[in-house]
Amino acid sequence: MATQAIPGYRGYRMWQPVGSKRKWGGVTPEIYFNKAIDNSRLVKVSDPKRTREIRMFSVAAAVFFSFIMIYAWQHLSSIEYGYKIEAQKIERDALLEQNRSLRLEEASLRDPERIEQLAARMGLVAPQAGQVMHLEVSADPSTPVLAKATGIQVVASNWQ
Repeated sequence: MATQAIPGYRGYRMWQPVGSKRKWGGVTPEIYFNKAIDNSRLVKVSDPKRTREIRMFSVAAAVFFSFIMIYAWQHLSSIEYGYKIEAQKIERDALLEQNRSLRLEEASLRDPERIEQLAARMGLVAPQAGQVMHLEVSADPSTPVLAKATGIQVVASNWQ
């Protein structure tokens, strides 16, 4: 025996078997009625206990959220500072390498043999006795030095 829904009704119920007897009944329709209820005169009474619970929960959630945000901010800042430190280490290493290469270049340019070869190409000769004037220098570089006016000595040169 098949059961079918009755058109126009929202649902149906089958009767269940009772005890050992297997009695199946027919279809019982569910009928719904719409009733308009006017709730405009109802006033909700506030519950102070519930309000206090909601406020306490809100405060606890705000404190928890702020702790989480502070932790995240610190964590991300530490990661950012780590990247900055690594970038500065790389830059420092590059500057040290550049400094080393510049010192090598300076040493090669200050080589006395090279300077003598360049001077010989330009036609310069070694200074004669009396052409070199030594300045008085104090042993302590922090002491002030007074300038002295001396006579001017003209020295002939081989510049062309």
